[in-house]
Amino acid sequence: VRGLSPSKQILHENGDNTLIFEARFESGNLQKVVKVNEFEYQLTLRTDLYTSKYTQWYYFQVSNTQAGMPYRFTIVNFSKANSLYKRGMRPLLYSEADAKKHNVGWRRTGNEIKYYRNSAGRGGRQYFSLTWTFQFPHNRDTCYFAHCYPYTYSNLQDYLVSISKDPVKSKFCKIHVLCHSLARNIVYVLTITNPHEGDKDTKRKAVILTARVHPGETNSSWIMKGFLDYILGNSGNAQMLRDNFVFKVIPMLNPDGVIVGNHRCSLAGQDLNRKYKSNLKEFYPSIWYTRNMIKRVMEERDIILYCDLHGHNRKKNVFVYGCERKQQAKAPTLHPRVFPLLLSKICPDKFSFPDCRFKVQKSKEGTGRVVMWKMGISNSYTLEAS
Repeated sequence: VRGLSPSKQILHENGDNTLIFEARFESGNLQKVVKVNEFEYQLTLRTDLYTSKYTQWYYFQVSNTQAGMPYRFTIVNFSKANSLYKRGMRPLLYSEADAKKHNVGWRRTGNEIKYYRNSAGRGGRQYFSLTWTFQFPHNRDTCYFAHCYPYTYSNLQDYLVSISKDPVKSKFCKIHVLCHSLARNIVYVLTITNPHEGDKDTKRKAVILTARVHPGETNSSWIMKGFLDYILGNSGNAQMLRDNFVFKVIPMLNPDGVIVGNHRCSLAGQDLNRKYKSNLKEFYPSIWYTRNMIKRVMEERDIILYCDLHGHNRKKNVFVYGCERKQQAKAPTLHPRVFPLLLSKICPDKFSFPDCRFKVQKSKEGTGRVVMWKMGISNSYTLEAS
Protein backbone atom coordinates (compact mmCIF):
# COMPACT_ATOMS: atom_id res chain seq x y z
CA VAL A 1 0.00 0.00 0.00
CA ARG A 2 1.28 3.46 -0.97
CA GLY A 3 4.50 2.00 -2.38
CA LEU A 4 5.86 1.06 1.03
CA SER A 5 6.57 -2.32 2.51
CA PRO A 6 6.98 -2.73 6.26
CA SER A 7 10.62 -2.56 7.25
CA LYS A 8 11.67 -5.05 9.89
CA GLN A 9 12.59 -2.94 12.90
CA ILE A 10 15.31 -4.29 15.16
CA LEU A 11 14.98 -3.72 18.88
CA HIS A 12 17.78 -1.64 20.34
CA GLU A 13 18.60 -4.19 23.01
CA ASN A 14 17.00 -6.98 25.01
CA GLY A 15 15.83 -4.72 27.82
CA ASP A 16 14.11 -2.22 25.52
CA ASN A 17 10.35 -2.41 26.06
CA THR A 18 9.38 0.33 23.61
CA LEU A 19 6.34 -0.69 21.58
CA ILE A 20 6.80 -1.06 17.82
CA PHE A 21 4.01 0.45 15.70
CA GLU A 22 3.20 -0.42 12.07
CA ALA A 23 0.34 0.57 9.75
CA ARG A 24 1.78 0.00 6.27
CA PHE A 25 -0.68 -2.74 5.42
CA GLU A 26 -4.06 -2.90 3.70
CA SER A 27 -6.57 -0.47 5.29
CA GLY A 28 -3.99 0.60 7.89
CA ASN A 29 -3.91 4.17 9.15
CA LEU A 30 -1.39 5.80 11.47
CA GLN A 31 0.93 8.73 10.75
CA LYS A 32 3.20 9.03 13.77
CA VAL A 33 3.63 7.97 17.39
CA VAL A 34 5.36 9.82 20.22
CA LYS A 35 6.46 7.92 23.33
CA VAL A 36 5.47 10.16 26.25
CA ASN A 37 6.80 7.89 29.00
CA GLU A 38 7.40 4.17 29.55
CA PHE A 39 3.77 3.10 29.10
CA GLU A 40 2.17 6.12 27.44
CA TYR A 41 2.00 6.89 23.71
CA GLN A 42 0.54 9.78 21.72
CA LEU A 43 -0.74 8.82 18.26
CA THR A 44 -1.49 10.96 15.20
CA LEU A 45 -3.69 9.61 12.38
CA ARG A 46 -3.01 10.23 8.69
CA THR A 47 -5.63 12.38 6.98
CA ASP A 48 -7.41 10.96 3.92
CA LEU A 49 -4.96 11.03 1.00
CA TYR A 50 -4.85 14.37 -0.86
CA THR A 51 -6.96 16.07 1.83
CA SER A 52 -6.14 17.76 5.14
CA LYS A 53 -9.03 16.24 7.08
CA TYR A 54 -11.29 13.22 7.73
CA THR A 55 -9.40 11.63 10.63
CA GLN A 56 -11.71 9.07 12.24
CA TRP A 57 -10.70 5.62 10.98
CA TYR A 58 -7.66 4.00 12.64
CA TYR A 59 -6.13 0.55 12.22
CA PHE A 60 -2.58 -0.24 13.28
CA GLN A 61 -0.32 -2.97 14.60
CA VAL A 62 1.62 -2.99 17.88
CA SER A 63 4.36 -5.45 18.79
CA ASN A 64 6.96 -5.97 21.59
CA THR A 65 4.17 -5.91 24.18
CA GLN A 66 4.44 -6.52 27.94
CA ALA A 67 1.55 -8.35 29.56
CA GLY A 68 -0.35 -6.83 32.47
CA MET A 69 1.27 -3.38 32.32
CA PRO A 70 -0.97 -0.26 32.39
CA TYR A 71 -0.57 1.27 28.91
CA ARG A 72 -2.27 4.50 27.83
CA PHE A 73 -2.86 5.46 24.18
CA THR A 74 -4.11 8.90 23.13
CA ILE A 75 -5.08 9.66 19.51
CA VAL A 76 -4.76 13.45 19.24
CA ASN A 77 -6.21 14.56 15.89
CA PHE A 78 -9.81 13.39 15.53
CA SER A 79 -11.87 15.87 13.53
CA LYS A 80 -15.41 15.33 14.87
CA ALA A 81 -16.69 17.13 17.96
CA ASN A 82 -18.97 14.26 18.94
CA SER A 83 -18.43 10.51 19.01
CA LEU A 84 -19.95 7.26 20.27
CA TYR A 85 -16.80 6.95 22.41
CA LYS A 86 -18.63 9.40 24.69
CA ARG A 87 -21.52 6.94 24.94
CA GLY A 88 -19.84 3.67 25.82
CA MET A 89 -18.09 2.61 22.60
CA ARG A 90 -14.59 1.13 23.09
CA PRO A 91 -11.64 0.57 20.74
CA LEU A 92 -11.18 -2.86 19.17
CA LEU A 93 -8.22 -5.12 19.93
CA TYR A 94 -7.00 -8.23 18.11
CA SER A 95 -4.26 -10.37 19.69
CA GLU A 96 -2.40 -12.85 17.45
CA ALA A 97 -1.57 -14.99 20.52
CA ASP A 98 -5.23 -15.10 21.63
CA ALA A 99 -6.32 -15.94 18.09
CA LYS A 100 -3.84 -18.83 17.91
CA LYS A 101 -4.27 -20.22 21.45
CA HIS A 102 -7.93 -19.52 22.23
CA ASN A 103 -9.54 -18.84 18.83
CA VAL A 104 -10.48 -15.34 20.04
CA GLY A 105 -10.76 -12.61 17.38
CA TRP A 106 -11.52 -8.89 17.61
CA ARG A 107 -12.91 -7.67 20.91
CA ARG A 108 -13.76 -4.34 22.52
CA THR A 109 -11.20 -3.20 25.06
CA GLY A 110 -10.06 -0.25 27.14
CA ASN A 111 -10.86 1.56 30.39
CA GLU A 112 -10.90 5.23 31.39
CA ILE A 113 -12.06 6.07 27.86
CA LYS A 114 -12.46 9.78 27.20
CA TYR A 115 -13.19 11.72 24.01
CA TYR A 116 -12.56 15.44 24.44
CA ARG A 117 -11.60 18.71 22.75
CA ASN A 118 -7.85 19.34 22.94
CA SER A 119 -5.77 22.49 22.44
CA ALA A 120 -4.54 21.57 18.93
CA GLY A 121 -5.99 22.29 15.52
CA ARG A 122 -5.15 22.91 11.89
CA GLY A 123 -6.38 25.39 9.26
CA GLY A 124 -8.96 26.84 11.65
CA ARG A 125 -10.26 23.36 12.54
CA GLN A 126 -10.37 22.12 16.12
CA TYR A 127 -8.93 18.69 17.01
CA PHE A 128 -10.30 16.17 19.49
CA SER A 129 -8.58 13.40 21.44
CA LEU A 130 -9.53 9.81 22.26
CA THR A 131 -7.66 8.31 25.19
CA TRP A 132 -7.87 4.87 26.81
CA THR A 133 -5.92 2.61 29.17
CA PHE A 134 -5.56 -1.15 28.81
CA GLN A 135 -3.31 -4.14 29.49
CA PHE A 136 -1.97 -6.41 26.76
CA PRO A 137 -2.90 -10.07 27.35
CA HIS A 138 0.53 -11.56 26.43
CA ASN A 139 4.25 -10.76 26.44
CA ARG A 140 5.94 -10.24 23.04
CA ASP A 141 2.58 -10.46 21.30
CA THR A 142 1.57 -8.78 18.04
CA CYS A 143 -1.73 -6.92 18.43
CA TYR A 144 -3.94 -4.69 16.30
CA PHE A 145 -6.23 -1.79 17.22
CA ALA A 146 -9.10 -0.55 15.05
CA HIS A 147 -12.01 1.88 15.10
CA CYS A 148 -14.45 -0.75 13.76
CA TYR A 149 -14.11 -4.39 12.62
CA PRO A 150 -11.84 -4.22 9.54
CA TYR A 151 -13.12 -5.50 6.21
CA THR A 152 -10.51 -5.11 3.47
CA TYR A 153 -10.66 -5.27 -0.32
CA SER A 154 -8.82 -8.62 -0.06
CA ASN A 155 -11.56 -9.91 2.29
CA LEU A 156 -14.11 -9.03 -0.38
CA GLN A 157 -12.10 -10.69 -3.16
CA ASP A 158 -11.72 -13.90 -1.10
CA TYR A 159 -15.48 -13.90 -0.47
CA LEU A 160 -16.28 -13.44 -4.18
CA VAL A 161 -13.85 -16.23 -5.14
CA SER A 162 -15.65 -18.57 -2.72
CA ILE A 163 -18.99 -17.72 -4.41
CA SER A 164 -17.62 -18.25 -7.92
CA LYS A 165 -16.19 -21.66 -6.92
CA ASP A 166 -19.44 -22.80 -5.33
CA PRO A 167 -21.31 -25.00 -7.88
CA VAL A 168 -24.73 -24.04 -6.46
CA LYS A 169 -24.32 -20.32 -5.70
CA SER A 170 -22.53 -19.56 -8.96
CA LYS A 171 -25.68 -20.64 -10.86
CA PHE A 172 -27.75 -17.74 -9.52
CA CYS A 173 -25.02 -15.23 -8.59
CA LYS A 174 -23.09 -13.79 -11.53
CA ILE A 175 -20.03 -11.65 -10.72
CA HIS A 176 -19.02 -8.99 -13.26
CA VAL A 177 -16.62 -6.06 -13.51
CA LEU A 178 -18.59 -2.82 -13.23
CA CYS A 179 -15.50 -0.66 -13.86
CA HIS A 180 -11.96 0.01 -12.62
CA SER A 181 -11.12 2.56 -9.93
CA LEU A 182 -8.53 5.33 -10.31
CA ALA A 183 -5.87 2.93 -9.02
CA ARG A 184 -7.13 0.23 -11.43
CA ASN A 185 -8.79 -1.87 -8.76
CA ILE A 186 -11.89 -3.76 -9.90
CA VAL A 187 -15.30 -2.49 -8.77
CA TYR A 188 -17.52 -5.60 -8.79
CA VAL A 189 -21.23 -5.87 -9.50
CA LEU A 190 -23.22 -9.01 -8.63
CA THR A 191 -26.46 -10.05 -10.33
CA ILE A 192 -28.47 -12.40 -8.11
CA THR A 193 -31.65 -14.09 -9.34
CA ASN A 194 -32.82 -17.66 -9.96
CA PRO A 195 -32.62 -18.92 -13.57
CA HIS A 196 -35.98 -18.33 -15.29
CA GLU A 197 -38.05 -19.92 -18.02
CA GLY A 198 -39.22 -17.94 -21.04
CA ASP A 199 -40.42 -14.37 -20.56
CA LYS A 200 -40.86 -14.56 -16.81
CA ASP A 201 -37.68 -12.58 -16.18
CA THR A 202 -38.95 -9.21 -17.45
CA LYS A 203 -41.71 -9.28 -14.85
CA ARG A 204 -39.19 -9.49 -12.00
CA LYS A 205 -38.69 -6.21 -10.19
CA ALA A 206 -35.14 -5.12 -9.31
CA VAL A 207 -33.47 -4.32 -5.99
CA ILE A 208 -30.23 -2.27 -5.97
CA LEU A 209 -27.84 -2.53 -3.02
CA THR A 210 -24.50 -0.73 -2.65
CA ALA A 211 -21.98 -0.41 0.18
CA ARG A 212 -18.69 1.03 1.31
CA VAL A 213 -18.68 4.37 -0.49
CA HIS A 214 -17.07 5.65 2.74
CA PRO A 215 -14.04 3.42 3.50
CA GLY A 216 -13.98 3.92 7.28
CA GLU A 217 -17.56 2.64 7.64
CA THR A 218 -16.52 -1.01 7.66
CA ASN A 219 -19.75 -2.11 9.33
CA SER A 220 -21.47 -1.47 5.98
CA SER A 221 -19.36 -4.29 4.48
CA TRP A 222 -20.35 -6.65 7.31
CA ILE A 223 -24.04 -5.82 6.72
CA MET A 224 -23.52 -6.46 3.00
CA LYS A 225 -21.83 -9.79 3.79
CA GLY A 226 -24.77 -10.71 6.04
CA PHE A 227 -27.20 -9.87 3.25
CA LEU A 228 -25.22 -11.90 0.68
CA ASP A 229 -24.88 -14.90 3.03
CA TYR A 230 -28.67 -14.80 3.41
CA ILE A 231 -29.75 -14.21 -0.20
CA LEU A 232 -27.30 -16.86 -1.48
CA GLY A 233 -28.50 -19.38 1.13
CA ASN A 234 -30.94 -22.24 0.58
CA SER A 235 -33.74 -21.09 2.92
CA GLY A 236 -37.27 -20.95 1.51
CA ASN A 237 -37.33 -17.16 1.86
CA ALA A 238 -34.05 -16.72 -0.03
CA GLN A 239 -35.35 -18.98 -2.83
CA MET A 240 -38.58 -17.00 -3.01
CA LEU A 241 -36.73 -13.67 -3.16
CA ARG A 242 -34.48 -14.95 -5.96
CA ASP A 243 -37.54 -16.24 -7.84
CA ASN A 244 -39.29 -12.88 -7.68
CA PHE A 245 -36.54 -10.25 -7.84
CA VAL A 246 -33.31 -9.41 -9.63
CA PHE A 247 -30.73 -8.12 -7.13
CA LYS A 248 -27.97 -5.85 -8.41
CA VAL A 249 -25.29 -5.56 -5.73
CA ILE A 250 -22.14 -3.40 -5.64
CA PRO A 251 -20.38 -4.53 -2.44
CA MET A 252 -17.50 -1.98 -2.47
CA LEU A 253 -17.91 1.36 -4.26
CA ASN A 254 -14.59 2.82 -3.09
CA PRO A 255 -11.90 0.09 -3.11
CA ASP A 256 -9.02 2.60 -3.37
CA GLY A 257 -10.09 4.41 -0.20
CA VAL A 258 -10.52 1.08 1.59
CA ILE A 259 -7.04 -0.13 0.57
CA VAL A 260 -5.15 3.01 1.67
CA GLY A 261 -7.02 3.32 4.98
CA ASN A 262 -9.02 6.48 4.23
CA HIS A 263 -12.02 7.35 6.37
CA ARG A 264 -14.28 9.09 3.83
CA CYS A 265 -12.67 9.89 0.47
CA SER A 266 -11.50 8.31 -2.78
CA LEU A 267 -8.08 8.86 -4.37
CA ALA A 268 -9.53 12.00 -5.97
CA GLY A 269 -9.64 13.35 -2.39
CA GLN A 270 -13.43 13.59 -2.68
CA ASP A 271 -16.47 12.21 -0.85
CA LEU A 272 -17.96 9.98 -3.58
CA ASN A 273 -21.40 10.10 -1.95
CA ARG A 274 -21.71 13.73 -3.04
CA LYS A 275 -20.85 13.00 -6.70
CA TYR A 276 -23.90 11.17 -8.08
CA LYS A 277 -24.87 14.23 -10.14
CA SER A 278 -21.38 14.53 -11.63
CA ASN A 279 -20.52 13.58 -15.20
CA LEU A 280 -16.77 13.35 -14.48
CA LYS A 281 -16.48 9.69 -15.41
CA GLU A 282 -12.66 9.65 -15.21
CA PHE A 283 -12.57 11.13 -11.66
CA TYR A 284 -15.42 9.15 -10.09
CA PRO A 285 -15.71 5.99 -12.22
CA SER A 286 -17.56 3.80 -9.69
CA ILE A 287 -20.24 6.46 -9.18
CA TRP A 288 -20.65 7.21 -12.89
CA TYR A 289 -20.93 3.52 -13.81
CA THR A 290 -23.31 2.78 -10.91
CA ARG A 291 -25.71 5.53 -12.00
CA ASN A 292 -25.50 4.37 -15.61
CA MET A 293 -26.11 0.74 -14.66
CA ILE A 294 -29.20 1.78 -12.67
CA LYS A 295 -30.52 3.80 -15.64
CA ARG A 296 -30.15 0.71 -17.85
CA VAL A 297 -31.96 -1.50 -15.31
CA MET A 298 -34.82 1.06 -15.13
CA GLU A 299 -35.33 0.72 -18.87
CA GLU A 300 -35.77 -3.06 -18.50
CA ARG A 301 -37.80 -3.40 -15.29
CA ASP A 302 -39.23 -1.61 -12.23
CA ILE A 303 -36.80 -0.91 -9.41
CA ILE A 304 -38.67 -1.50 -6.17
CA LEU A 305 -35.83 -0.53 -3.80
CA TYR A 306 -32.45 1.24 -3.80
CA CYS A 307 -30.43 1.09 -0.60
CA ASP A 308 -26.88 2.33 0.09
CA LEU A 309 -25.32 0.85 3.26
CA HIS A 310 -23.36 3.10 5.65
CA GLY A 311 -21.98 3.28 9.19
CA HIS A 312 -22.75 6.15 11.59
CA ASN A 313 -20.14 7.55 14.00
CA ARG A 314 -22.40 9.56 16.29
CA LYS A 315 -25.85 7.91 16.46
CA LYS A 316 -26.84 4.58 17.96
CA ASN A 317 -29.10 1.95 16.34
CA VAL A 318 -29.82 0.92 12.74
CA PHE A 319 -32.07 3.32 10.79
CA VAL A 320 -32.62 4.78 7.31
CA TYR A 321 -32.69 8.16 5.63
CA GLY A 322 -35.38 8.28 2.95
CA CYS A 323 -36.81 10.91 0.59
CA GLU A 324 -40.26 12.43 0.89
CA ARG A 325 -42.09 15.10 -1.13
CA LYS A 326 -44.00 17.67 0.89
CA GLN A 327 -47.20 16.46 -0.82
CA GLN A 328 -46.71 12.70 -0.64
CA ALA A 329 -48.61 10.53 -3.17
CA LYS A 330 -51.64 8.75 -1.73
CA ALA A 331 -50.69 5.29 -3.01
CA PRO A 332 -49.14 3.52 0.03
CA THR A 333 -46.67 1.62 -2.16
CA LEU A 334 -45.07 4.97 -3.06
CA HIS A 335 -44.81 6.09 0.53
CA PRO A 336 -41.15 5.97 1.63
CA ARG A 337 -42.04 5.33 5.30
CA VAL A 338 -43.67 1.95 4.62
CA PHE A 339 -40.50 -0.13 4.11
CA PRO A 340 -38.64 1.16 7.23
CA LEU A 341 -41.83 0.79 9.29
CA LEU A 342 -42.06 -2.87 8.21
CA LEU A 343 -38.40 -3.36 9.15
CA SER A 344 -39.01 -1.94 12.63
CA LYS A 345 -42.03 -4.26 13.12
CA ILE A 346 -40.11 -7.35 11.96
CA CYS A 347 -36.99 -6.69 14.05
CA PRO A 348 -37.71 -4.04 16.71
CA ASP A 349 -34.55 -5.01 18.65
CA LYS A 350 -32.36 -4.19 15.62
CA PHE A 351 -34.07 -1.40 13.68
CA SER A 352 -35.21 1.96 15.07
CA PHE A 353 -38.03 3.74 13.21
CA PRO A 354 -37.88 6.87 15.44
CA ASP A 355 -34.28 7.45 14.25
CA CYS A 356 -35.31 7.48 10.57
CA ARG A 357 -35.44 10.79 8.69
CA PHE A 358 -37.15 11.61 5.37
CA LYS A 359 -36.12 15.21 4.65
CA VAL A 360 -34.17 16.03 1.51
CA GLN A 361 -31.56 18.57 2.62
CA LYS A 362 -29.76 20.76 0.12
CA SER A 363 -26.37 19.44 1.31
CA LYS A 364 -27.45 15.88 0.42
CA GLU A 365 -28.54 16.51 -3.16
CA GLY A 366 -25.48 14.75 -4.62
CA THR A 367 -25.98 11.56 -2.60
CA GLY A 368 -27.00 8.25 -4.14
CA ARG A 369 -30.26 8.24 -2.18
CA VAL A 370 -31.47 11.65 -3.45
CA VAL A 371 -30.25 11.23 -7.04
CA MET A 372 -31.91 7.80 -7.40
CA TRP A 373 -35.13 9.19 -5.90
CA LYS A 374 -35.13 12.03 -8.42
CA MET A 375 -34.56 9.45 -11.19
CA GLY A 376 -37.85 7.85 -10.12
CA ILE A 377 -37.10 5.25 -7.40
CA SER A 378 -39.59 6.02 -4.59
CA ASN A 379 -38.03 3.62 -2.09
CA SER A 380 -34.55 5.13 -2.12
CA TYR A 381 -32.62 4.88 1.14
CA THR A 382 -29.36 5.30 2.97
CA LEU A 383 -29.22 2.60 5.66
CA GLU A 384 -27.11 3.67 8.64
CA ALA A 385 -25.75 1.36 11.34
CA SER A 386 -24.13 2.40 14.59
